[in-house]
Amino acid sequence: MARFILSAFADEIDPMLTTQMDVLDSHGIKYIEMRGVNGRNFTQHTAREAREIKKQLDDRGFKLSAIGSPIGKIKITDDFAPHLDLFNHTMELAHIMETKYIRMFSFFIPENENPLIYRDEVMERWSRFIEAAKGSDLILLHENEKDIYGDTPERCLDLIETMNCPYLKAVFDPANFVQCDVEVFPRAFNHLKDHIAYMHIKDALYIDHHVVPAGYGDGRVWDVLKALYDKGFEGFLSLEP
Repeated sequence: MARFILSAFADEIDPMLTTQMDVLDSHGIKYIEMRGVNGRNFTQHTAREAREIKKQLDDRGFKLSAIGSPIGKIKITDDFAPHLDLFNHTMELAHIMETKYIRMFSFFIPENENPLIYRDEVMERWSRFIEAAKGSDLILLHENEKDIYGDTPERCLDLIETMNCPYLKAVFDPANFVQCDVEVFPRAFNHLKDHIAYMHIKDALYIDHHVVPAGYGDGRVWDVLKALYDKGFEGFLSLEP
């Protein structure tokens, strides 16, 4: 039977970890998709700082569902070398935090240009991520984000199939597909259903792309959840209100 585990982007509650945990505790949520903590992106913390954060989480009975990293959220024309260094640091942090998932992206494409022009560079950069993560026991989660290469289900699938890697999976974000004017269900879901390992609970409206509470938009959140349940999905639903 399918089992959904709730997590959350706690930095949307407050910058400080203590308040994040207080609020999540009051709602019975014990997992965090850690993006911002104590006023900085988590990937900007040192290993020593991460161990301190881990102790605070352990003391309160919290765990990370994933690191909500910014990896791949730079321009495809930006220098890649320092970004690869950041990815290696993020993998170190993931091991410290005892989470197996790192949320990632596939690079912003220059405005009004055809993403396929940059396909080879996207694949080259992602192949470097894949190689760096080999043997790490981590799972790289690609999120469909507006204006990156993988902002349509077809290009998300292209990335996943081209990498052909068992530790590359998909984060399914209904609101992001709505904001790209893509049909979420059944189109996007059917393209990616065999690769979804993680889901963001986030909804939006086609008319102006603004985010609304889950179930009140055009993201067909209920239909996606039902289809995942019917497939026997077991994993995290990460609240991103």
